[in-house]
Amino acid sequence: MHVLQLVINGIMAGTILAVPAIGLTAIFAVLRFTNFSLASHATIGAFAGYLANVHFGLPIVPSVIAAFLIAGMVGVASDEFVLKPFRAAGFITTAIGSIALTIALENVVRFGFGNELRGYDLPITRDWRFSGIRIGPQQVQNLAIAVAVMAALFAFLAFTRMGKAMRAVADNPMLAAIKGINADAIGRVVSFVGMGLAGLGGMLIGLDTSIDPLTGFRSMLSIFAAAVVGGLGSIPGAVVGALVVGIGEELSTLVLSHDYRSAVGFLAIVLVLTLRPRGILGQRAY
Repeated sequence: MHVLQLVINGIMAGTILAVPAIGLTAIFAVLRFTNFSLASHATIGAFAGYLANVHFGLPIVPSVIAAFLIAGMVGVASDEFVLKPFRAAGFITTAIGSIALTIALENVVRFGFGNELRGYDLPITRDWRFSGIRIGPQQVQNLAIAVAVMAALFAFLAFTRMGKAMRAVADNPMLAAIKGINADAIGRVVSFVGMGLAGLGGMLIGLDTSIDPLTGFRSMLSIFAAAVVGGLGSIPGAVVGALVVGIGEELSTLVLSHDYRSAVGFLAIVLVLTLRPRGILGQRAY
């Protein structure tokens, strides 16, 4: 029964982890570099949601929307004014620049909010019990929000002109340019969506625990592992990878201290890069 509880916890954690992992892999697919500043944007989203929820008294769902919008707008600005000039130097230089950007943005958050832990204004509720399995109402709400966001994203990519243009640029940038698709405009859209998802995911993670200026940084290894395990550039792969990492991290507590859960993400990256470098799905897919 204890194992089943861990698996359920892992599914819930993995579903939430999938949201920022999708953002990371979408940016990689379109812009062709790994944007590690996603960590700081997750933190920015978590604090934007905190302000909306605690200081402005908004319910969780509107606060989550605020987290998405604020993190997305910061993502567009930071990409346009900070990272875009690095792209001509190559993806490695751009990725390194994104790490520097992460440090800068995290310190901005630290300057504005301090280092103390903060929590959201949540009602006190009792866990639901089913045959010895405990599930918290807030966990269920977080799961529902994550699933709804992912469903909306898949619908956006499949049925809208902008979504199809994003897929075209991800699949073949040169052919997309020949067809008249503005790659710069698509880059701004994917930066907004990707970093918005990071911010939304950061808030969902914070709802389950608490937040501080390192919220995104602590989750970044798991997010990156999810994207790599599923296959960088594959959005369905990011979901699969997030579930694998989420369940793996929870099951690891059977043999490891809770403090070493993040080692699962590192181990997953090493194994995938060794045995199947393209990830579980093995190709770019939407």
